[in-house]
Amino acid sequence: MFKVNNHDDSGLAGLGNLRRLAYFAAVVETGSFTAAADRLGITKAVVSQQVARLEREFRTSLLVRTTRKVQPTELGQAFYLRCALILREAGNAFDDLAETSAEPSGMLRLTAPFDYGVGVVVPAIAAFTRRYPACKVDAVLSDQTMDLMSGNFELAIRVGWLAETSLQARKIGAFRQLLVAPPAMKAQVARLTRPQDIADLPFVANTALRDHLAWNFSLSETEREAVTVQASIFLDATLAVREAVCQGAGLSVLPDYAVAGDLAAGRLIEVLPQWQLPSGGIHAVFPAARFRPAKVRAFVDLLADRAQQGQAVSEVKEG
Repeated sequence: MFKVNNHDDSGLAGLGNLRRLAYFAAVVETGSFTAAADRLGITKAVVSQQVARLEREFRTSLLVRTTRKVQPTELGQAFYLRCALILREAGNAFDDLAETSAEPSGMLRLTAPFDYGVGVVVPAIAAFTRRYPACKVDAVLSDQTMDLMSGNFELAIRVGWLAETSLQARKIGAFRQLLVAPPAMKAQVARLTRPQDIADLPFVANTALRDHLAWNFSLSETEREAVTVQASIFLDATLAVREAVCQGAGLSVLPDYAVAGDLAAGRLIEVLPQWQLPSGGIHAVFPAARFRPAKVRAFVDLLADRAQQGQAVSEVKEG
């Protein structure tokens, strides 16, 4: 950091130093005091006086002045490179401060899985637009993973296990996978004692999942069981699988947020509840960027709060 005995008219030494750096950088970038003054919206005399004061206080020549052009000396060029970096960082800091304090506004474009989107994200969107009337939301719900960059999304909600290592992510919640069956199969599933017992029962496979026939159950840290099921129906959407199971087509594995209402209403029953399947995460995923717009941060905060409240309610019911 450059320290000078500055008695700037504003009374703020740090701000005065930063202003002189901006004057000097503008002269180097434009090649003249007149052009620099035009860019900065001040008089040529002010720019010239402040740069001369900088040279006088450090007792060095930073610029070579000719009748046609102003060029930096070798020391002036090195100083300019440092000035440009400082000014850029200062600009970023002010932009970030302004964005942080700004009220969320504008169009928020996001994508989410269809099932989680309908059940959780859409209610959050409704609450978000009520809270921030200056915001609009354009959401694409799909069980196929949408690419953030090609889709021009500011935010993606990913449910499961993240595979996009190049993107920035924030975990906002978690979900459990549940083995469920229709009430019509209650007598059959009541006789089941181990996960292997489901291998010969009708199963509805969700082909949106990478491994839709192989499932790993655990009863404790040491007792585990892997099962490969024989599916009779293959569907590519979670809500379609849920509907098929509700209609009596067979067993399936579904996320807790998709079947909580059905289990509570008796439209589905949980099978082998003492055996656990791997839990998954719910993440907000962002394109690589240094700062997030206020609308993105506000929506993710709201969604995370709602996800945590829903998880807390679920844990109370289980207890």
